[in-house]
Amino acid sequence: MSTSLRPVLSPPETELSPELLRKLHELMVKGRLLEERLMQMYRQGDGYFWIGGPGEEAFNVPLGLLIEKGRGPQYDYCHFHYRQSATLLAMGADPIDSLRMMKNTATDPYTGGRNFSGHYSIREWNVVPISSPIEVQYAMAPGTAIAQKRIAGGRGITIVTGGDAGTAEGDFASCLIWSSRPANPLPVLILVTNNKWGISTHWQGQHGEKRISDRGKAFGIESKTIDGNDPEICYRELRGAMEYVRSERRPFLMEAIVSRLYGHSSASGANRVNDEADCLQGFEHRLEERGLLTRAQIEELRARFAAELQEAHRKVRQEPMPEGRTIFDHVFSDRDLVRERP
Repeated sequence: MSTSLRPVLSPPETELSPELLRKLHELMVKGRLLEERLMQMYRQGDGYFWIGGPGEEAFNVPLGLLIEKGRGPQYDYCHFHYRQSATLLAMGADPIDSLRMMKNTATDPYTGGRNFSGHYSIREWNVVPISSPIEVQYAMAPGTAIAQKRIAGGRGITIVTGGDAGTAEGDFASCLIWSSRPANPLPVLILVTNNKWGISTHWQGQHGEKRISDRGKAFGIESKTIDGNDPEICYRELRGAMEYVRSERRPFLMEAIVSRLYGHSSASGANRVNDEADCLQGFEHRLEERGLLTRAQIEELRARFAAELQEAHRKVRQEPMPEGRTIFDHVFSDRDLVRERP
């Protein structure tokens, strides 16, 4: 890792319990195997496009475990981007629904089979619909945070995630400005997963700042860069940042240095990249050294999840595709305004 990307780490805190460490690992394994199954589906013609987050599980899983999910401003609002599958798994989503979205079946609960993979939307958990235009979620996030700020005694916060390249968009600057106005600071946790690439353009030629988190200083926003490949650090730092935003009702900017293990998307081949750090492998070595898991237990877990996902894939292949008459569903607020076609 270059000097300009070296994370700013916090002093050691209390150790996470063995039970929590094993839970983090289990969800990380499930998240990785889900992404690998989605890539396999794309290659087999059971999907049109893949984009996901293999390599970001060490950050995305702790995030999902720490979110206060529910519906309405008393709970956390989630403005995610398309590399968030492991976060949804940690929140309790069923992995078969991600396969349905990849296959674009009518049973896809997120989009009804009408959108790309990774474009989640869950009203009951305040997961705002993910959109394909880059980083627009940063400009939307202050809106839900304003509603949360107006609730007396509320602890719900707005969480917005995006990538490093997207911070060049005006939406990111809008989020920093609107979240930090001295007259009305907002409870927004602004997260940037920095995988050091913007599609095929490397970080070093695009960013003048040493760390993206430094950009928060100009707005008086508490900011930090962390090692996004270490799930223990991620859990502790996210927990601390969330508590700050919940109690102070002010924004916090966190940059996590992560890896991109399969390229940007299926558009770039989705082939394994061997010179990136693998957060899952590193975590497993640590758990083995501490005697919390054996290699046999790790392999058994992988085999079990792989078999479950393979069976889910078989099931999804038999499910119906959307009918043409449903094309305008969930597009217009009032279907009576749409002229029915013969």
